Amino acid sequence: MNRQYTEGKKFTSFDKSFSSNIIFSEPDKYKLLEEVSYKSNNIINMGSNLSYSPLGFFKNSLSVNIKNFNRVLEFDRVKKTITVEAGLTLIELLDFTIKHNLWIPQLPGYPTITIGGAVAANSHGKSCAIHGTIRKSIKSILLFHKNHGWINLSESENKDIFELTIGGLGLTGTIVSVTFNLEDMQSSNFITQKKKVNSINESKKIILEDNKDLSYIYTWNRADNLKSFGEGIVYKNYMDKTPNTFKNFKKIKNNFKPHLLPLWNKYSIKIVNFFYLKLNQLSKTKQKENFLNVIFPFYGNESYFNFFGKKGFIESQLLIDEKKLDAFIDEFKILFKKYEPTITLFSLKNMSGKQKFLRFEDDKICITFDYVNNKKNLLFMSKVDGLYNKYDILPSIIKDSRISNETFRNSYKEEFFRFKEALNNFDNKRIYQSEVSNRLKI
Repeated sequence: MNRQYTEGKKFTSFDKSFSSNIIFSEPDKYKLLEEVSYKSNNIINMGSNLSYSPLGFFKNSLSVNIKNFNRVLEFDRVKKTITVEAGLTLIELLDFTIKHNLWIPQLPGYPTITIGGAVAANSHGKSCAIHGTIRKSIKSILLFHKNHGWINLSESENKDIFELTIGGLGLTGTIVSVTFNLEDMQSSNFITQKKKVNSINESKKIILEDNKDLSYIYTWNRADNLKSFGEGIVYKNYMDKTPNTFKNFKKIKNNFKPHLLPLWNKYSIKIVNFFYLKLNQLSKTKQKENFLNVIFPFYGNESYFNFFGKKGFIESQLLIDEKKLDAFIDEFKILFKKYEPTITLFSLKNMSGKQKFLRFEDDKICITFDYVNNKKNLLFMSKVDGLYNKYDILPSIIKDSRISNETFRNSYKEEFFRFKEALNNFDNKRIYQSEVSNRLKI
């Protein structure tokens, strides 16, 4: 076996739903990337392996980790553009751009996600109502494909593959570098405003208000019992007017170490939610916060995921039309009463954009809920899946590892077939595959 490869290395998805032994490679030169060969029919790329679903590996496949390609290649302060290699992490990108009072505002919730992973997932953060998804900031991409070689992608060059690659789950090849259009970042601090709400409907009304001056808006709602269901907090974040007080970041590492036994259950969730709500009510309704706490809310709070234990968790993230939300929640609560699921997180935010191919993007409301991974909750979620067609719901396949092929196809409709046809035309041998693409027959 070539020293470039490690055989039989075991990887597990972030949500702990899938594990597999794979062939693993970490090239550190473009020449080695070109020379990558594989024993199986499958190859896929891996970044930080923080995707909830197993996007970066597949049983007996070759996973090519791009973490060694992590340089800033070009920066233009006047034009506000930057070109970086795809193995660079979001926090490393910020570490560079914020010194020039610039950033990309579409940042997902954890700082060590790679640029390549963020592009492949068409990631978004809590600013998606205002700033959209990362697609909005991408100027161009350099892609390497085993059969097609090096390909420049942009709005003016190979646009069809450009669109296919953003949110394409890594199935078009290796994203090697990305050029971004940057935006001004006037301060490294935010002003956070909090408002107590008593229902999901009340939360919806607030996040649908004219919030163009905001950087972020999202909700936290209780879903641990019917009596207090929907009670929660709406968070509004404004960029502070004070000068940038940024200092260099300390080395940030992933601190995900699941407890041997799960600590989340229906009792602990109720207790935590009760005190979390009370503490938010007692704290200031308006306060200054460091942007790290605002942009990356789970950084420093990894215990939330660790409490799920070795079996992990399940997350569902859905897009639904605002006019259909109330009726969906009513039926959701009926199912909740019958099956009594253990839900650790329930959150709303507003999104913007236009859904295309497999991108989780549209002018709709986004619902996120996390569950303890057990048979009762899986049964409950399968019943919720039955509501998708009725309410024209779009699920995120990046987040949901247990969604069925049938539910996926019925939700994405003709966009699924458009994506698959375009991908097959580009790569009829389908060299790049993952557990997700295999399970969903993409």
